[in-house]
Amino acid sequence: MRSGFVAVAGRPNVGKSTLVNALCGEKIAITSKVPNTTRRRLFGIANGVDFQLALVDLPGFQRPMDALTKRMQQTVDASFDDVDAVLLVVDARARIGAGDRFVARRVFGLEKPVIIALNKIDRLKLGHIASQMKVAATLGDFHALHPVSAITRDGVAELRSDLVFLLPEGPAYFGREQATDLAVEERVAEVIREKALHLTREEVPHALTVEVEELGEKSVRALLYVESESQKGILVGKRGAMVREIGTRARPEVEALVGHPVFLELMVKVRPKWRRDPQMLERFGL
Repeated sequence: MRSGFVAVAGRPNVGKSTLVNALCGEKIAITSKVPNTTRRRLFGIANGVDFQLALVDLPGFQRPMDALTKRMQQTVDASFDDVDAVLLVVDARARIGAGDRFVARRVFGLEKPVIIALNKIDRLKLGHIASQMKVAATLGDFHALHPVSAITRDGVAELRSDLVFLLPEGPAYFGREQATDLAVEERVAEVIREKALHLTREEVPHALTVEVEELGEKSVRALLYVESESQKGILVGKRGAMVREIGTRARPEVEALVGHPVFLELMVKVRPKWRRDPQMLERFGL
């Protein structure tokens, strides 16, 4: 069988995590419109009859602003050493410019096969897609260039086939039923964070992290950390309305992950400057 690892690279917000989910056939990584939603490296695993494709979902390339974003960029830099190929994702709806070329220089300098995915083609005119494909083709000496929509999954099957073609013959590195390397607690925490990201604005999403304190048979208790009292007030909401809504939206996915109904308890706590604290970052696995 063919098996191996493909790093998924690109600027923040080009749809890398949504594309990983589409290629795997199920939700592995959380998604939002907030840049840098993905903070850690995770594996999304697509299993077929004669292949196992491990997609390495990474934070977007960025200029580090604090200890957290520095670690995120270090994760990106260290994740290309042992991969068999790279999937470079660009946004069909945005100008393909300096940021994409910066990532492309790094990717094509690895001397590994590169496939370019021009993502978010849904609802775009064919002429615009063709024009963007011409620009994307100038990024480097690619193996293939695929116009795709991670949302509608147009072109995703063809992209997956091309990625599998680049993999060497080898063993299955993960269990054949395994979809990701994340523990259940980590997936639950990420689901809760995703729902909070969808409901909050401005400084709150970037200052938020989630830790599962208890994962029991009947209940799940999670702590939502922010950096200031004002952020806590926003996240809790008037008479607790915001945090209740986060729980309401998260509960169905949490129950699907743990396999049974649970009482989901969410608590909001303040940890000033946790993004700059190496001990806190270690604690959160970031």
